[in-house]
Amino acid sequence: MPHKITLTGSATGPLREYDRYVAFDMREKGSPSAPKGLKKSTFISYTVFVAKKAFNKTGLTKKSIMHEKILIQGEPTLDIPLDECPGEVGVICFQITVLPNKNDKEKTESDAKKENKQEASAPSKEQKNTESTKQEEEQASVSQPVAEKESAEKVQPEAKETPVQEKKAAPSKKELPNQPKGTQDLVNFDEIVVPEAFLNTRPNPDKTQKVIDFVQRTGRLDEPLTIEKGSNVLKDGYRRYVVAKTVKMDKVPVVYEYQK
Repeated sequence: MPHKITLTGSATGPLREYDRYVAFDMREKGSPSAPKGLKKSTFISYTVFVAKKAFNKTGLTKKSIMHEKILIQGEPTLDIPLDECPGEVGVICFQITVLPNKNDKEKTESDAKKENKQEASAPSKEQKNTESTKQEEEQASVSQPVAEKESAEKVQPEAKETPVQEKKAAPSKKELPNQPKGTQDLVNFDEIVVPEAFLNTRPNPDKTQKVIDFVQRTGRLDEPLTIEKGSNVLKDGYRRYVVAKTVKMDKVPVVYEYQK
């Protein structure tokens, strides 16, 4: 059974176009743990072969492929003629993904922080309005006759209860800012356990790319992952798991499914 291989980086040479596919070269560092006496390899060169249809969907061009960071998933092969495969190892690409730019990711994070600050500052305005309302009520009660003052004191407790209820309701909006609807918790990505059945599947590249584009625009996933409470075994959302791994998320939004 052929082994799977994953490469990350940019093309080290120009794009070569053929009838139904394109090819380009990449390289990665060699193994740092070579046996004693064996010369360590500084890097290994690869020649990647991608179907034209799949390559065109990425939006890459002959120029941009030299600068964009990409993720390649496929199988190594040695059955390619040397004139078409200048690299040491040929790779038949099953999935090609453009990874988000570091600057874009930092911009998304800064935008998310600004939104959180704006949400945090909102209650302070409500508190100021509540305090000014209390002061007006106190001043009015001093100038009123005794009979009117007693009736005002009966009405005041109801007016005081309203701000308390608003304060209690406000924290629920700020529990998990900038997360998809229905999120119950944020879990470390490394703590999620993926069943073998998911690992043997291959998510649709087009749908996966749409989720990656959404994350690049918003800085979050479009839906939470479903995991089992306690064991953290993934129950649903493997495509979003792959996207979170691709963009290197530290924490992911989840909803819990309890054991029956």
